[in-house]
Amino acid sequence: MAGHSKWANIKHKKERADAKKGKVISRCAKEIISAVKQGGADPKANTKLRLALQKAKVANVPSDVIERNI
Repeated sequence: MAGHSKWANIKHKKERADAKKGKVISRCAKEIISAVKQGGADPKANTKLRLALQKAKVANVPSDVIERNI
């Protein structure tokens, strides 16, 4: 990892950070999808969906990802 190129070092750190963020986003998206399948798309009536949406907001999941999966 530690080379002489500053960009190469930044690239490696960014790849790891992006991979972590991608895992969190995909996990939240899967939770939202399964909650919608089980109880519908209304968070007021669907407790699992409401909790999944709260987790997604805490994890800073983009709103377009949330809307797309509902």
